[in-house]
Formats: sequence, C-alpha cells, structure tokens
Amino acid sequence: MTLPDELTLLRDRVAALTWLLATPGRDAAVRSAGSVVDQVQDYLLPRLLDLDAPLLAVVGGSTGAGKSTLVNSLLGVEVTTAGVLRPTTRTPVLVCAPADRGTFADGRVLPVQVTVSPALPPGLALVDAPDVDSVVESNRDLAGQLLAAADLWVFVTTASRYADAVPWDLLRTAADRGTALAVVLDRVPAEAVDEVAADLAGMLARAGLAAARLWVVREAPLQGGLLPEEQVAPLRAWLHDLAADAGARAEVVRQTLAGALASLDDRVAGIGVAAQEQVTAAAALEAAAGAAYGRAVEAVDDGVRSGTLLRGEVLARWQEFVGTGEWMRSLQAGIGRLRDRVTAAVTGRATPAEDLTGALESGVEQLLRSAAETAAEDTVTAWRGLPGGAALVAGRERELATVGPGFAEAAGRTVRDWQGAVLELVRGEGAGKRSRARLLSWGVNGAGAVVMVAVFAQTAGLSGAEVAVAGGTTVVGQRVLEAVFGDSAVRQLAERARRDLDERATALLAAERARFTALLAGTAAPEDVAALQDAVAAVGRARG
Repeated sequence: MTLPDELTLLRDRVAALTWLLATPGRDAAVRSAGSVVDQVQDYLLPRLLDLDAPLLAVVGGSTGAGKSTLVNSLLGVEVTTAGVLRPTTRTPVLVCAPADRGTFADGRVLPVQVTVSPALPPGLALVDAPDVDSVVESNRDLAGQLLAAADLWVFVTTASRYADAVPWDLLRTAADRGTALAVVLDRVPAEAVDEVAADLAGMLARAGLAAARLWVVREAPLQGGLLPEEQVAPLRAWLHDLAADAGARAEVVRQTLAGALASLDDRVAGIGVAAQEQVTAAAALEAAAGAAYGRAVEAVDDGVRSGTLLRGEVLARWQEFVGTGEWMRSLQAGIGRLRDRVTAAVTGRATPAEDLTGALESGVEQLLRSAAETAAEDTVTAWRGLPGGAALVAGRERELATVGPGFAEAAGRTVRDWQGAVLELVRGEGAGKRSRARLLSWGVNGAGAVVMVAVFAQTAGLSGAEVAVAGGTTVVGQRVLEAVFGDSAVRQLAERARRDLDERATALLAAERARFTALLAGTAAPEDVAALQDAVAAVGRARG
C-alpha cells in the first residue's frame, strides 16, 4: 500500500484503542493517541496528498501575547478580534489569498473560519490559534490540534512571558516532531532587546530549536490597533518570500513532514506501552475474579462432599423419611406412591420424600449463596488493590460485593433442575430392569431421595451420632435400592448426580462471575497492541 494508505490504517488503529482502565499511563496515552490521530488526519494525509498546497503557518502562543494583533498587523487590516473575546471559546480564523480559498474550503484544517485577504500572496495561509495556556480546556485542545496541522509554527511570546512552562512544553513537542518554527518576541523594551533576545535564543538552542528563526518586536504604541510597520515588516517579508519561493516553501514542508513522520515511531511506541498496560491490567483483574469464583466452586464441592448438608432440617427429614423403615416397607409393598398421594390429598401435608427433597433444596441453595457471596466479596477486595480495579468498583461496592439480584431465583432453579435430573437418572436406571420396573415406578421419588442423600452422605464433618443416623440409614436405603438395581447402583447413581450438581453449580457461579467480567468488556486486547505495532512498522517501510 502507499504511505497515505498505511497512515490511514495507523490512524484507525490508534483511534480504535480503548482506555477503560485507570492505569498509570492511561491519561498521557489518551492525549498522545488523540494528537497522533489529529496530526495524521489534519496534517500528514492532506499534505502528502497535496504537496503543493499553500504553506500553512499557525500563529500560536500564550494568553495576551499579541497573536491576533500580529496577524492583523501582517495583513494591514483587522481580520481577527484581539483580546476582547479572551478567554472564551471562539472559532480560529484562517486567512489566505483569494486564489487559495478553494484549498481550505473543504475543511482541510478544522475547525476554522476561512477568510480571504489580498494582502496575502498565493501559497501562504495564516491561522490565529487560541491561547495554548487558555483557561478553557477546549481552547487549549484546539490550539494543540492546529499546531499539529501546521507546516510552520509562528510562536508569539513576550519579554515578560517567554520562560513560562506551558508554552515550552509545546515548544519541546515541536522540537521532538521536527516542526518548522519561527519565534516572535513581542513587547520588548528597547533597552532590554539584546539581553532578552540572547536569553531566549539560548533557551531555544538548549531545547534543540537552534534553527528556529527569532524575530523581535520592540515595545511601542499601536497605530490604529496595529503594530508599527517597521516592527512587523521584516517578518512579513520573510513569510512572503517563503510563499513566493517554491523551493524554500517546499523545504519548510519537507522539514515538518519528515519530522512528523519520524516522530510517529516513538509516539506510537509509547501508546503501545500504555495499551499493553491496559491488556495486562484487564488480565490481572479477570484472573482475580476467576480465582475467587474458582474457590467458590471448590467450596461448593467441599460442602457437598463433607456431609455438612446432612444436618439440621435435612437430618431431621432424613430420619423421618428412612430412619423408621416406613419408606422401605412402602417400597417393598409397592403401595408407597399411592398411599403418599392419598395421604397428601386428605391432609394437605407433603410426603416425607417431598419434605426431604425440599430440605435438601434449601440447604444446597444456602451453600451456593454462601460461596457466591464470598466470591463477590473477595473479587471486590482484590480489584481494589489492582491497577484499574478500584475505579471500576468505585461507587458500587455494595452492589458488587454480594450476589446479583437474580441469584436467588437462579440458584433455586438450579437445585430444582438438578433434583429433577436425579429422578430422571433413577427412572432411566430402572427402565431396563423389567422384573423390577413396576416396583421402581411406585417409588421413584423415594429412590431419588435416597440417591440425593447419598450424594451428601460422606462422614467428614459429622458427629458420631450423626454418622450413625445419616450414614447408617443411607446404607440401609442403599441396600434396598441395590436389590432393585443391582450391586453398587446407588454409588454409581450418586456419583453421576454429584458430577451433575458440580457442573450446574459451576455454571451458576460462572454467571455470577460474569457480573465482573462484563465490566472489562471493551478493554484493549493483545491483538490490538499487535495490530498497532504492525501498522507503525508498515508506515516506516512505506516511508522508506
């Protein structure tokens, strides 16, 4: 591709970068990225596509330095308002020769108000830029954008302001980018001309700007609002000579164009470093959330295997269900299901199997909620200490440090679906046992309840008495089911049911984790950084 094509791609790559996370280098990178996009769009592309376009000289400087007065004096007529609008936002004025109006009518330099003046020769345009140190941020940003679009920067300062820090930041930027520069030292008392001019020249040399042309305007009363002719004539003549001399004009353009292109490597490299910070920070935040919810999955698994669910209400319902032997007698008699339905219809009371599964449902839900809440709290705590994380959770710690608003419903649905799947496992296991299928069909709910309890019937965490009741009666129930399904069937069913519960719990907790990962949506990705590096390398190759 051509150099303009590669620059267009680079501009798009830089503009597409996202800066979601408050990493240390983000703010500087955002400004740098904006300046690269602006300079490619406003200067490099237009200039490369029309090398013979008029020389664009942007007159910039500090507040009250006399920029507008200088522009009006160069033209010999007031075309831009001096002083009275400062520091309000205003549209900069671009002045060009009537013959060059078409060059700027298409908005090549925006946003400006284009006006023509016969006092300017063809081949030269002047822009009166906003103050580089304006108290209005939009003015400062626009001034920087216009300076980046200039072939030549005419920097205006005064004898009392030439050492100010803010303008020198931009002067150093001009040096870094190789921008052609002329400096106008305004309002210099006659007795201090030599001393002040020498000091400023020394500062320019130390800043790498020794090649900048320096013009001195002595302090004198304005004449009709304009600088005295003898003070402005040398600068006007120099600018007009540039416009008239195609070779000299082309040399200024080449200097600024080459400098701007060469500066892209370091500027984009810095942007790439900051973008990689975003990638690294996002990965660390995602890893922290992953670790917290990974521990939550382990906590649920430990809770399932430890037997802690077989306590309290669940233990009482289990004793009621199987400890008396009523379920086994009903299963063996083949009348349990019918009797339970009739009893429930008459008394309105749930069956022992329903009581047990209800207690299990509640216990598992509580286990899931506890694990999810701990994971949310741990994630918020971890993010507060990681780059970019504190800003993401700021103001919503209370919301994020607990389960999401739909968690209770989702957890209940998860457990109920799991219990339904256990019953399907029992039905599926009994479907092929022709001699026992009828017996199983009478006691599916009861058999399923035994399988569910078997999932949790590990002895870890139970007292001796609880082991005797929970563990012992599970064995009795298991033996009855083994008579129906065959040896070890319940253990196999319980293991399948446990894996199913693990998978469902993992999916539920992953949905909770997504509340945090959603906050990272749109952060810079490794491929964005790689694409940026490829784009700037391609510009370098096209530049030769």
